[in-house]
Amino acid sequence: MKALLTVRTFFLWFFCMAVALWSLRFLLIGVETSMEFVAYHAIERQLAFFAHVGLAPVALALVPLQFWAGLRLRRPAVHRWLGRTYAVTILIAGVGAILMAIGTNAGQFAAVGFALLGFAWIGTTAVAVSHIRNKRVAEHKAWMIRSAALTFAAVTLRLELPILAMTVGLEDGYPLVAWLCWVPNLLIAEWIVRRPTRMGAAQPA
Repeated sequence: MKALLTVRTFFLWFFCMAVALWSLRFLLIGVETSMEFVAYHAIERQLAFFAHVGLAPVALALVPLQFWAGLRLRRPAVHRWLGRTYAVTILIAGVGAILMAIGTNAGQFAAVGFALLGFAWIGTTAVAVSHIRNKRVAEHKAWMIRSAALTFAAVTLRLELPILAMTVGLEDGYPLVAWLCWVPNLLIAEWIVRRPTRMGAAQPA
């Protein structure tokens, strides 16, 4: 069991940090080169685009830190400040994501999928913040798991999209990934939250 948790912790840190760093590649090589498929957003809705691509990786990188029990127990003040940073970055990046979804060229199916992800991302995080402000720790943990699952959509999207592109093609795969990148994540999070043995214990990463 301990070995399984160690493996899961490694993969959580690896994927969150790797995708977060990779997502910031536009700082080095430019949007047109690094994000050609969605670069039109940088022209048509520049503020929303850079709010999302600039801050969503920050939120993703903070996920394993927020679930790091050692930091939470030994440095609670650091945990709280990182949590505030996580919430603010999601608010700004989430609004950017919704505006980008509304203006997407990928069709209505993709637009609705990505827009709902943006609303759910902001909503779950806001509920988590509300609970901890009212000192409802168990409820805060549950909603943070849901929020983190939606943040992790950045990872699942990048894992799923190449597979969809190779099987059904990018044109059909992109609208599908607008839903597949987050709905299964949220279902898994809900399963974790509702497991009776999980709710009473500290959640290991």
